[in-house]
Amino acid sequence: MVDTNGIRLHIAEEGEGPLVVLLHGFPESWHSWHHQFGPLVEAGFRVVAPDQRGYGRSDHPEDVDAYSILHLVGDVVGLIRALGEDKAYVVGHDWGAPVAWNTALLRPDMVLGVAGLSVPPPFRGSQPPLAAMEKRFGGRFYWNYFNRPGVADAEFARDTRTTLRKIFYSISGDAPDTVDQPLVDPERGWLATMQDPDVLPEWFTEDDLDALTESFSQGFTGALNWYRNLDRNWELTAPWHGAVVTPPALYIYGDRDPVPAFPGTPELIASLPDLMPNLRRAPLELAGCGHWTQQERPAEVNAALIEFLRAGS
Repeated sequence: MVDTNGIRLHIAEEGEGPLVVLLHGFPESWHSWHHQFGPLVEAGFRVVAPDQRGYGRSDHPEDVDAYSILHLVGDVVGLIRALGEDKAYVVGHDWGAPVAWNTALLRPDMVLGVAGLSVPPPFRGSQPPLAAMEKRFGGRFYWNYFNRPGVADAEFARDTRTTLRKIFYSISGDAPDTVDQPLVDPERGWLATMQDPDVLPEWFTEDDLDALTESFSQGFTGALNWYRNLDRNWELTAPWHGAVVTPPALYIYGDRDPVPAFPGTPELIASLPDLMPNLRRAPLELAGCGHWTQQERPAEVNAALIEFLRAGS
């Protein structure tokens, strides 16, 4: 347990060398990086993966406003300091990617390099994201569903293990049906159209599901509160409108991941080499890979990360 930014974070830690902070997404925990620890430690790095605020054994502040992007970046900055370092490599997947990208954007002095999986670097749009998606999809986009107080919280907590099994399978590269846009019938809920596999994919074992289920024993509200700050984050980041991430950067995504297909995102990914001055290679697209990048394709992700980290250390 580490004290940072006024809260306590549970971390997993292993190895010695330059610090690499691994930031998970939704609905995950530090465990989503378990395939990365061994290879990165063997490559000469000190690896730390926290349960981020609102997740697992870390603190779960009650106030929705306590989950803004400035709080999340503050947690990472404080964690790096608490671990006795001035700088670190920061790697994030899903929601962890915006935290990593924004840490590099707001505190480039502390970031040796930044890598994002699934979610590309942030380029602040012209209107608040929740409002934009509400207008575009008539309130059916999953962000807007998550924004309804207590609704998704209750749906997901009815059977935590089934919730997680459905989500992990349905937006993985193993699911037979490719998700276009994650739209929700507000009356039926997000899980209604998700597939429930008879057998888990090879990369996601029953032990993995056990660990993940245990990490949500306190429910989903803390994790969902991240989404409830999307428009607030847009307001808070106004001073960085038009700014770009300047530390060395790497972006990896799967071609069956629905996130890179969000409105406007394919065009953003195509233009990243022109927008990002220190993107060290063209965005790495993994064929057949769904949303859970580092779990579905650990060998390829580890190889790319090690190459990237070694180039800067």
